[in-house]
Amino acid sequence: MARKKDKKESLKNEEQEQQQDVLESQETEENQEEVVELELSVEEKLAIDVAEAKDKYLRLYSEFENFRRRTAKERLELTKVAVSDLVSNLLPVIDDVQRAQEANEKQEDIAAVKEGFELISSKLLKTLEQKGLKLMVTEKGDDFDAELHEAITQFPVEEKDLKGKIVDTVEKGYYLGEKVVRFAKVVIGS
Repeated sequence: MARKKDKKESLKNEEQEQQQDVLESQETEENQEEVVELELSVEEKLAIDVAEAKDKYLRLYSEFENFRRRTAKERLELTKVAVSDLVSNLLPVIDDVQRAQEANEKQEDIAAVKEGFELISSKLLKTLEQKGLKLMVTEKGDDFDAELHEAITQFPVEEKDLKGKIVDTVEKGYYLGEKVVRFAKVVIGS
């Protein structure tokens, strides 16, 4: 009987150990699944973060492209408005030139023709001055400045103080505001 009891107890112990092993293995599997879930959730979080960053980048890039297009369009419109404003101010001068041409066909008095062209010229210059155009003053004997002048030729001079200086202005230079829009074409003494 003692043997039977021992056998029953050992069988019970074995069953309990097996049940405990099964429970431990189940707990280990559950723990491993939780670790895998944590790893997946970290990976998923990273994937979500990457997707959000990509979406944010695309939105920012699109916004910048829209801004660039809009400013380019505004700049183009501003240029068109400025040109149309200048042209509308020059139209009366063009009308005056056409009237002068018609009048000159019948005119025999040269003094009247000269006076008409002087009036048209002054009207044109006044219109351009209103838009910010200024004449660049260059005189004989001024120092040559490569930022303002364009040397088209050198001419030998007898006066030593004119060597390397402006001898003659072939074409006048102009500023638009403070910016040089046309360099003065000059002859330099050598």
